[in-house]
Amino acid sequence: MTDDTGAVETEEAVEVPKRSLPNNEVLKGLFEPFEDVSWGDSLGQDVARVPNERWLDFATAAKGAGFEVCVDVTVVDWMRSRPDRFEVVANLLSMQHRLRLRMSTTAPRLEPTVASLVPVWPGANFAEREAYDMFGIVFEGHPDLTRILMPDEWEGHPLRKDFGVGAVPVQFKESHKVS
Repeated sequence: MTDDTGAVETEEAVEVPKRSLPNNEVLKGLFEPFEDVSWGDSLGQDVARVPNERWLDFATAAKGAGFEVCVDVTVVDWMRSRPDRFEVVANLLSMQHRLRLRMSTTAPRLEPTVASLVPVWPGANFAEREAYDMFGIVFEGHPDLTRILMPDEWEGHPLRKDFGVGAVPVQFKESHKVS
């Protein structure tokens, strides 16, 4: 191919940047088969950003890589800040490798659904029930996804940012009026 001056243009190979992988061999072995999972570092902690549809597959691989304990499952409500409103976060612990891993995925805005981690780590049961109760995240495959903190007849999910705060008048004994 030539340009206006008659000089021959050469096509330069554009190098595609490689996906960033952790230095730790255990984590590297966990991440390599999952091309769609990104690794990052947040305040010195390893973080795996997992697509929603791969959540359970990656969790199963993490357990196989030595992450014996799911310490916690929680939710972040980004309300209007991101297209996918909810981010589900699971904190994992490997005692044999002395490692921690934070695993996160997103849940859709209208019908927030994520695969349950209970088949992999039975201890995730109550944390997922709390996330369901407080944020309304539905964990597919959970054995007993019912409210755990709020009464069964409660409407809504109190930790969502759009949930009304409300007020209950409190009368303190022997309180004086402020003038």
